[in-house]
Amino acid sequence: MESVGKKRSRPRRAFTPDFKAETVELCQRGDRTVGQVARDFDLTETAVRAWVKQAELDAGTRSDGLTSDERAELARLRAENRRLREDVDILKRATAFFALMPG
Repeated sequence: MESVGKKRSRPRRAFTPDFKAETVELCQRGDRTVGQVARDFDLTETAVRAWVKQAELDAGTRSDGLTSDERAELARLRAENRRLREDVDILKRATAFFALMPG
């Protein structure tokens, strides 16, 4: 049974970097608030605020998070770390297997 007044979640949408940059620029001009820009483009205020924050981090005007380049590097290093852990696990199993074989 569906509860009365419950908001339906909207499908996840993807936006181009150009669209995000233009939206951020509108917010940074100062003639409209983030909330107004979000409403004008049917976006969530949370998403627009996140785009503004990321743009400020990338521009160096903010330092309380990772830049886009740092985020990409972190993702790459995590993937590499996961792959290396899997390699080590395989080598440990192979070592144990060959240690049990009669010589």
